Amino acid sequence: MYRASDEVENEEWLSRLQRAAESLELSAEARSNATDMFLSGVPEDDRSKPAMAAAALYAGALIAGDERPQTAVAEAMDVTRLSVQQHWKDVLEDAGFRPPSW
Repeated sequence: MYRASDEVENEEWLSRLQRAAESLELSAEARSNATDMFLSGVPEDDRSKPAMAAAALYAGALIAGDERPQTAVAEAMDVTRLSVQQHWKDVLEDAGFRPPSW
């Protein structure tokens, strides 16, 4: 869970996440999932925030059934595909979901 102040403190990252979601034409549910997952696990280190935001976007879309390739999400968030690949399962698990085994 996160505090309302987390939204204010991470406004820049939430804006970037929303712009990327728009460019990927993700559903409102996917965007909401991504926002909640990012805010629930915002890293303290600013250098980690881009990767976590991208992973949350990928995971949020996956949960909503609105999947996009990791490469597309990475490009939309201006991170490497490896950043998404390394973090999305942890984001899902932290949100209480079991990652798929494919």
